[in-house]
Amino acid sequence: MDSINYLGEIKTNVNLVKQRIEQSASKSGRRLSEIRLVAVSKAQPVEKIKAAIESGLTIFGENYPEESEPKILALQNENPHIEWHMIGHLQSRKANLVCKYFSMLHSLDSVHLAEKLNRRLESFNKKLPVLLEVNIGDEESKSGWLANETQEWENLLVDFQRILALDHLSVEGLMVMPPLGDDKEKSRHYFVKLRLLQEFLRKKIPASHWNELSMGTSFDYEIAIEEGATLVRIGEGIFGKRIYTLDRK
Repeated sequence: MDSINYLGEIKTNVNLVKQRIEQSASKSGRRLSEIRLVAVSKAQPVEKIKAAIESGLTIFGENYPEESEPKILALQNENPHIEWHMIGHLQSRKANLVCKYFSMLHSLDSVHLAEKLNRRLESFNKKLPVLLEVNIGDEESKSGWLANETQEWENLLVDFQRILALDHLSVEGLMVMPPLGDDKEKSRHYFVKLRLLQEFLRKKIPASHWNELSMGTSFDYEIAIEEGATLVRIGEGIFGKRIYTLDRK
């Protein structure tokens, strides 16, 4: 199926999302240039991604490296300006694919993974921007450093400084995924806490600027922007419902 069959719907969705991003930025007194839209293309076919590119999008977020590779290869020659961001939990055995194809990792969640990525990146002669994922909801099902209680924040510093010392990683900021719920306003608490953690880290580890905050999805991105998000991850709001067809064992 050609991208033209998706273009009308996706272009409408993109325009609506961009309008809402602009409104949220204006409401909170922020510059629109501070906020980047990451179109979450996991489980979406190449034809839909092509339509999103034609609609003006340039950053795409993926969760599964093995699913991403054929899509990236199919699109990269005609679209060299496109950025691919890994936003899902990354198994260390798949680090090579991220080092090879991706412009940013949002979900760095351990020193072990950081060190493995650093070794792989050295062989590529590449430096990868990364965000450190924190678990502010204290959920056992979520990855990331536990950061629900402010008194825990001092415990993060040793690990974070070890990662900052790695030559081939560039720590740009933080990422969070709030607990799922049916009231998007409840996400605000977690977004506020991530911003406070950002301020804490700027004082404690000034070697990084900590400028990037990846937070907010199709469900709650407007609130995330009001609370300081610089990267919002929007999938269904752009592409519609996902169709899962791949075995990702």
